[in-house]
Amino acid sequence: MFTIERTYNAPVSKVWQAITDKDQMKKWYFDLADFKAEPGFEFQFDGKGNEGQLYVHLCKVVEVIPEKKLSHTWTYKGLPGMSTVTWELFSEGDRTRVKLTHEGLESFAVNGPDFMLESFTKGWTHILGKGLKEFVEG
Repeated sequence: MFTIERTYNAPVSKVWQAITDKDQMKKWYFDLADFKAEPGFEFQFDGKGNEGQLYVHLCKVVEVIPEKKLSHTWTYKGLPGMSTVTWELFSEGDRTRVKLTHEGLESFAVNGPDFMLESFTKGWTHILGKGLKEFVEG
């Protein structure tokens, strides 16, 4: 399991929009063809490994509490393993604390070096520490 927390100089409503609006997500996260913050909604996106391999991520929204929590499954097409990503938002005045938890990562380890904890740690640290931060504070 991996957990990361970051606090942004942005209201919770702005951060929620950034993590649930596909047009905003394209600017800092992944390019999703479609996304709806509704339980049962399935979405996918492409990602690249360290040597340029293409991995298709398959996800399904499992829980939504507007402006507070978003959880979805995270698997890879054709590969073993199942995980869950949970975004939790906490309003702290005019700032927002985001806690992201990615559970089940150990189930991907059999797929090789791109799926080790260090790889996810590096990815999420960049996504939350640079991508989301610059987007919501910019």
